[in-house]
Amino acid sequence: MPNLSFVIPAYNEQDSLVQLHREIATVAADNGYDFEVVFVDDGSTDDTWKIIESLCSENENVNAIMLRGNYGKAAALRAGAQMSTGELIITMDADLQDDPAEVPKMLAALTEEYDLVSGWKEVRNDPVNKTMPSKVFNWLVGLLTGVRLHDHNCGFKLYRREIFDEVKLYGEMHRFVPVLAAAKGFRVTEIAVNHRARQHGVSKYGLKRLPKGFLDLLTVSFLTGFNQRPQHLLGMFGLASFSVGAFGMFAMAIYWILRIVAYPDWTPLHQRPVVLYSVGLLILGTQLLSMGFLAELIVAKGQSREEPYSIAKKLE
Repeated sequence: MPNLSFVIPAYNEQDSLVQLHREIATVAADNGYDFEVVFVDDGSTDDTWKIIESLCSENENVNAIMLRGNYGKAAALRAGAQMSTGELIITMDADLQDDPAEVPKMLAALTEEYDLVSGWKEVRNDPVNKTMPSKVFNWLVGLLTGVRLHDHNCGFKLYRREIFDEVKLYGEMHRFVPVLAAAKGFRVTEIAVNHRARQHGVSKYGLKRLPKGFLDLLTVSFLTGFNQRPQHLLGMFGLASFSVGAFGMFAMAIYWILRIVAYPDWTPLHQRPVVLYSVGLLILGTQLLSMGFLAELIVAKGQSREEPYSIAKKLE
C-alpha cells in the first residue's frame, strides 16, 4: 500500500487540528494506508503548538516542526517535506476546508502517467472577493506559463517525493509548484475535490496577496521560460530598443546634413524630440543587453550548484 506523508502547515488553527487528524486516520484505516502526519506550526500565537504536542504524544505516526516565526506557507511546506519520509506527499490546509475523504480519489489519479495531482475546488465555499480574483489569477497563470489548471491556489495536492526533492520552494511560490514541476518535466493533472466551508478561525489571505501573487507569477514565468537563457528575453528587448534608437540617430544624422547643405530653414537638430527619444532608446538597449550578459554569467556560475535538468530514470 502507498506510503503517505501528510504535510500540513498550520497558523493559528488550534480548533481544527484534532478533528483533521481524526479524519485522516479514519480514511487511512478504512483503506489500509501506511501513513504519517507532519504538522508545521508556522509561528502560531494561539495554542496550536500545544495541540500538536498532544497529538504527537498520543500518536506514533504524528511528527511536528515549530518554526521560529511566521515564514509563510512555502517555507512551512518545504520544512515539512524535508522531515517527511513517505514516497508520496499530500499537502493540505489545516482549516478543515480540504476533505481527507478525497485522498483515495487522488491516489487513483496518480497513475504511471502523472507525478502530481492538483485539487480543483470546483464548488468553492468562499466569498466572491476570493473566488473572482482567483479565477483571474488562474487564467493568467495558464496564459503565461502554459500550465492550465482551474485552481493553482488549491493547497490540496498529491506529489511524488521527487518533486519536493528537486523543486525548491521559497517566498510565496507554493501556489506555483505545478508550474515549476512541469518546467522540470514532471507530469501534472487535476481532479475536482470536495471543498468544505470554514468551520473555525479566519482566512489568512486577503486582497493584499493579489499584487504579490502577480509579481510572483512574473517571476515564475521568467524562471520557467528563461531560467537557463535570460539573454533571450533581456537581449531581445535590448536589441529591439537599440535598433530603433540607432535608426533614429541615423535618420537625424541625414537630417542634419541636409539642413546644412540645402535646407537652412529647417528646425535645429537639438530642438527635435526624436533625438532625445533615440538617445534614450540607445541607452535602454545597451543597459538591457548588459543585464542579459550579466544574467548569463550568473546562470553559468550556478550550473555547478544546481543541474538544469531532471532525471526520470537511470539504467546502470
